[in-house]
Amino acid sequence: MDNLRVATAQFENRSGDKAYNLNSIERLTQKAAAEGADVIAFHECSITGYTFARNLSYSQLIDIAENIPDGKSTEKLVEMAALNNITILAGLFEKDVSNDLYKAYICVDKNGLKAKYRKIHPFINPYLKPGHEYVVFDIKGWKCGILICYDNNIIENVRATALLGAEIIFMPHVTMCTPSTRPGAGFVDPKLWENRINDPTSLRIEFDGLKGRAWLMKWLPARAYDNGIYVIFSNPIGMDHDQLKNGCSMIIDPFGDIIAECRSFDDEYAIGNLSYGKISDSGGYRYRMARKPELFRKIIGQEHMSVQNVVWMKKES
Repeated sequence: MDNLRVATAQFENRSGDKAYNLNSIERLTQKAAAEGADVIAFHECSITGYTFARNLSYSQLIDIAENIPDGKSTEKLVEMAALNNITILAGLFEKDVSNDLYKAYICVDKNGLKAKYRKIHPFINPYLKPGHEYVVFDIKGWKCGILICYDNNIIENVRATALLGAEIIFMPHVTMCTPSTRPGAGFVDPKLWENRINDPTSLRIEFDGLKGRAWLMKWLPARAYDNGIYVIFSNPIGMDHDQLKNGCSMIIDPFGDIIAECRSFDDEYAIGNLSYGKISDSGGYRYRMARKPELFRKIIGQEHMSVQNVVWMKKES
C-alpha cells in the first residue's frame, strides 16, 4: 500500500456566500496540490457557511441547499479536482428530490462524486433530517469514512465506521469556543479576533485553552488511538457568523499522535504523510482484534431514548 499525502485546511468562511467560499477552497487546493497532496479536506459546511443556518426558515434553507451530485458546487469541486489532480472533501447543505434537507459532506475527484455522507446528528436547524447510514469508500487504495462534528462525540459511530473497514476517518467540524456544561467552556470574544495583529497572545491563550484546543485534546486523539485509524480533523478559523472559531485543523495517526496541524490565524492547510504500516502496528488495531463481541453485543444494541442536548443552542434560543 502506497503512502497517502493528505492536507487538512482551515479558512474563514462567509455565511451564505458560496462563491467566496469556493474561491477560498480553490486557492488552498491549488497550493496543497502544488506541494504534492493527494487529498485535501475542508470543514463542515465549508461551501455554505454553518452557524448562520440556525436562523434560517425552511424556504431560506432550501434556497441555500443544493442537489448532489447535480448541484453547481459539486460540479465546481469536480472541476477543481480535475485541474489539480487531487481528491477534495467539503461540506454543504443538501436538498433531495423531495426537498428534504440534510447536512452533507462529499468527496470528489476528477471523475466525479466518490462519496456522500449525511450527518447523523444534525442540530443547527430543525428542518434538517438525520442521515441513517455510515459510508466507507476508497481513495487510492485506502478505505475511508466520514463522520461530521457531533457524530464523533458518539464513540459507537467511530467504532462502527472503523469496523466497516475505514482506515482513515475524515472528521469535518465547526466546533470549540462555545458554552457547555464542562468546566472552562465558553464563547471567545470576537474583539480578540479583531485585535489579533496587535495582540496575538491573548487570542492564542483563549484558542489553546479549555474553550478550544485543550478540550479537543481530551478526546480527539483517543478516537484515533482506540480504533487504530488516521483522523483528519478540519475546522474553520475566524468568524463563522457571530461565533469565533479557532481552527486547529490537524491529522492524527493511529498512535494518537498529531503529525500535522494548522497553528496560525490565517487561511492555511497542514499536510501529513499517512503510512499504512502504522495501522497494523497500533495498539488500537490489536485491541479491536482482541474484542469478544459475545460479551457486549446485546448491551451495546439495547434500545434507549435518544436525546441530543446542545447547550449553546439552548442558551441562544
